[in-house]
Amino acid sequence: MQRAQTTAVAVKRHDLPSSRLVSVVVTVFNEVEHVEELYRRVVAALEGCGRAFELILVDDGSTDGTFGCLERLHAADGRVRAVRFKRNFGQHLAMHAGLARARGDVLVTMDGDLQNEPEDIPRLVEAVESGSDVASGRRTARRDSWARMLPSRVINGLLRRFTRVEISDFGCAFNAYDRSAIEPVLGSIGKQKFTKALVLSAGASVVEIGVAHSRRGDRSRYSPMSLVRLALHVVAGYWPQPIQWIGIALGLLCTLVASALGVYGIGYWIDTSNFPGPLFGGVAVLFVLGIQGFILALVGEYLGRIQRDVEGRPIYTIEKELG
Repeated sequence: MQRAQTTAVAVKRHDLPSSRLVSVVVTVFNEVEHVEELYRRVVAALEGCGRAFELILVDDGSTDGTFGCLERLHAADGRVRAVRFKRNFGQHLAMHAGLARARGDVLVTMDGDLQNEPEDIPRLVEAVESGSDVASGRRTARRDSWARMLPSRVINGLLRRFTRVEISDFGCAFNAYDRSAIEPVLGSIGKQKFTKALVLSAGASVVEIGVAHSRRGDRSRYSPMSLVRLALHVVAGYWPQPIQWIGIALGLLCTLVASALGVYGIGYWIDTSNFPGPLFGGVAVLFVLGIQGFILALVGEYLGRIQRDVEGRPIYTIEKELG
């Protein structure tokens, strides 16, 4: 099993090479109030340690004037590049668009809502330059509600099980990658969520870096339904034979339940001459139907993937690109 370093790494700012270009890829969606502050803090962090960099901001179909801010930043600073989607395609596809256009030797990914602090970027970059393929951000003192944390813990557990990589925070989008770790899987990143899990499952070495995490100003854009769909995507994308395993488990469980109910029913019938068959039969039917619903949802995920591959539809469409 591949083991990651799970303790926070204190990376010293010493004589590491600073000539490598750093590409900072940021996904934004209706972040007009954050974009300019994000730009200032990224520039200050990287200029402060003498890094050559480019800032790639991918607008995932914003409707609040976010791209207008990006156009002004690009006009004022040629290191800023921007991409605008024709509609909202989702964070993972926006991340692919940025990574596909990055020119740097070290690629840093983050969200544009400032929950992650740009001041941590140099620490992630230095961890990669120290020899790791991936510097995985681990949110310390995470500022999310329990309703957001619980599904995240479940998804993290699934990804640890399926990728066999023991890191604690697959869901953190604040990471740094050596270019050599991204290139082999770039074609799959747009179709597969959780870029970090995809890169690590290909054998990349990883070190975890503790990064600050601030509370989001507005509500999370991941609804409970979105998180359920995300969990199904993880199962379909990273578990090679879920249908077989679920079928075996369902068969064993139903057999055990049927046997237990049968034994109980015989005993109750002998003792009282009145077996409550309809009650227990209804419970068993409802239970089986619930499991079948999950299986059908999983099959639907597979069929959706097959349909997209057969049709050859683009995974996103771009309205405008700057830089």
